[in-house]
Amino acid sequence: MVKPWDGFEVGGMHKVPAGVTLVVGLGVSGRAIARHLTRKGVPYMVADTRTAPPGLDDFRAAHPDVEIHCGPLTQLDLSEVGEVVLSPGVAPDTPGLDSLVGRVHDASGESLVVGEIALFVRDCQAPIAAITGSNAKSTVTTLLGEMARAAGWNVAVGGNLGTPALDLLHDLPDADLYVLELSSFQLETTPCLSAETAAFLNLSDDHLDRHGDMSGYRAAKLSIFRSARHGVINAEDPMTWPEVSMPALDRFTTHAPLNNEWGVAEYDDGSGETDWLMYGSEPLLPCHALRLKGRHNQANALAALAMGRHLGLPMPAMLGALERFSGLPHRGEVVAEMKGVIWINDSKGTNVGATLAAIDGVGATLSGKLILLAGGVGKGADFTPLAMPLARYAREAILFGRDAESLQCALQDEVPTCRVTDLIAAMERAASIAESGDCVLLSPACASLDQFVNYQERGETFRRWVHERLGRQG
Repeated sequence: MVKPWDGFEVGGMHKVPAGVTLVVGLGVSGRAIARHLTRKGVPYMVADTRTAPPGLDDFRAAHPDVEIHCGPLTQLDLSEVGEVVLSPGVAPDTPGLDSLVGRVHDASGESLVVGEIALFVRDCQAPIAAITGSNAKSTVTTLLGEMARAAGWNVAVGGNLGTPALDLLHDLPDADLYVLELSSFQLETTPCLSAETAAFLNLSDDHLDRHGDMSGYRAAKLSIFRSARHGVINAEDPMTWPEVSMPALDRFTTHAPLNNEWGVAEYDDGSGETDWLMYGSEPLLPCHALRLKGRHNQANALAALAMGRHLGLPMPAMLGALERFSGLPHRGEVVAEMKGVIWINDSKGTNVGATLAAIDGVGATLSGKLILLAGGVGKGADFTPLAMPLARYAREAILFGRDAESLQCALQDEVPTCRVTDLIAAMERAASIAESGDCVLLSPACASLDQFVNYQERGETFRRWVHERLGRQG
């Protein structure tokens, strides 16, 4: 058990004792960091900038000997701190930490301020497969994990998705492979990931309040390639391309691939030409065999295949996993097909980039038209990039929620629009205009907090309404 120590006041500030680790943030990751340090017997204290963070009483009950500071970090004297470990939600330039930026340990030369993934890397003994991107990283992470399981590997999957990475180390210490979804927040506090394979899927406007601009956001994402032995990048998105040479690099595209590239092309297996997933000129799997719908999900499948091939996963096992994988809840989830109309729940599409991917991906595969349900809290986003793809694919954009007017102003010159009060009204409108061959796509391009607790509740509302309607009509 970690023993308590006595913090003490110096000039009105609370001094963190010499050599003690400071954990900042009492969220899910912060608690995982605390459990990890407790298991290792590392003396630490915890700080949170909030005066009464959620879960504080539970943390005190679980770690009664750990000192906790709640309030501004400027009240802490960190002149002799051993190390600062940040939860992903805490920016490295938070007031009180700014004096530590750029400082390193005298002995190791490592950064004095790190995140949870840096601790994970120190103790991880198995290969790491890491996935980042503005969108689709959860799908690719889960899919690669399923491929490894299909090959008989003992695989641990988590990170920004599901189980925190440090808990994976404890729960599955003998894993053959750790597959991690990593956010820009996690990557910016990871000095060197050293992944066996690392994928950067795409980049679109997001988290600019944290990173300052797209350059800062991209730089955080690119750090996934530091000391990686293999990289996977999007051939159609140069923003994902590393700026330093790498030992090995694979590219994926939704178009016909070049040699040694992963892509989608027409191929005739004797039953007629149809689109196939390809590696160079080698056909792998007909696209209609995928349960995941849309070009964007074909790209996700190719990214996972590229990573798996480098890891040595057998192709038959990977393709079998692809055919079985139906996707994650609220991420391009096919809820039902009713009277020739497909209803897709992409409630996780909370930014413009995610919705663009869904529109382009699903629209290109339809015999009919797309009916987009969008709206909510736009977070100041520019919605105009949605206009031209919708002009190409959409029957109508049905808009609801707080920023419906902003969406309408951005779209109405290119696509028919209809403003309604809420999601239920949007679905009623969609059902009244949908024709056979169409797809009703909930991909809001906005956060949900104006009308829902979170995107999951929004997606469940969509799913429940569709199932109830299907039941009534069936």
